[in-house]
This record gives sequence, structure tokens and C-alpha cells, in this order.
Amino acid sequence: MSIILPVKGTAPVIPESVFIADNATVVGDVVFGEHCSVWFNAVVRGDVNYIKVGSHTNIQDGAVIHCTYLKNGTDIGNFVNIGHNAIVHGCVVKDYVLIGMGAIVMDRAVIESNVIVAAGAVVLDESRLESGFLYAGVPAKKIKPLTEEQLQLLQKLPDNYILYSSWFK
Repeated sequence: MSIILPVKGTAPVIPESVFIADNATVVGDVVFGEHCSVWFNAVVRGDVNYIKVGSHTNIQDGAVIHCTYLKNGTDIGNFVNIGHNAIVHGCVVKDYVLIGMGAIVMDRAVIESNVIVAAGAVVLDESRLESGFLYAGVPAKKIKPLTEEQLQLLQKLPDNYILYSSWFK
């Protein structure tokens, strides 16, 4: 069964349309929009600051979403895909973004809309990733403009995860 707990009197806000996997953890000051999904072994830990997740966003298996005590909440936009085992920490992720598997996004980073962060990339503190580009590497660097196919992928992936989550409801 999912672990969904209040912290210091603040409980997560989870609309009925949101899928939380049986072994996912969501605690504290966390607010989800409609039609999100939090997959197996993912952790969304709003214990030391807030986490806001827009609608149609998926947090895939093993991902960790956290924030920074007394400094940074975490804001995640609409139609965002956070890949397996990614870490998103104390940052801003705008709409239609793909955070690749195993990627790390650090404090005070801002990822503009329509960005792909490649698998394994590390987005350093206070980085700003410009809309319309693929970023990769350690540290993450702008690699190339997104193709039309990649932009379409950013539009399509969230709907795929809404479909997948329907299989478990």
C-alpha cells in the first residue's frame, strides 16, 4: 500500500484522477494537479519545503522529488515526464519537459518549457535550460535544438502514462 503521510500537520493533496503506485511514497506539503501518476518506488517528499506538481505529469519508477529546507520548494509544471530513477531537487521544471532516466536536476535550476534532459545528465545548481533544446552530459550542456519528432514526443508521452495508469485503477 502507498505511503501517504502528513508532515507537521500538512498532508498531500491528491485528486482522485491521480494514480499512486502501491509502493510509492508521498509525504508532506505536496500538491498534485489532475491526471498525474507516481510510479513504483518513487518518492515525493515534501517534508522540508513544498512540492507542486502540475496536471498530466508522470513521476516514473524510483524517481525522487525533494526540496531544500528553508530555501527552495520544487515546482513541476504540466505535461512533465520524470524518468526512472531521476532526482529532481529544489528547482523549477516548466511544461512539456522530459527529464531522462537517472538524470539529476539540482537546487535553483530552471528548466524552461519544451526541453529534454538526457538520461544520466546532471543539471547543476542555478542552471537555466533554454526552451527548445536537448541537454546532456555531466554537467548538462545544450547539445542541439529539438526536432519536430522530439517536440511531438513531449506532447504524446503524458497521455501514454495516463493510459498506463488506467491499467492499475
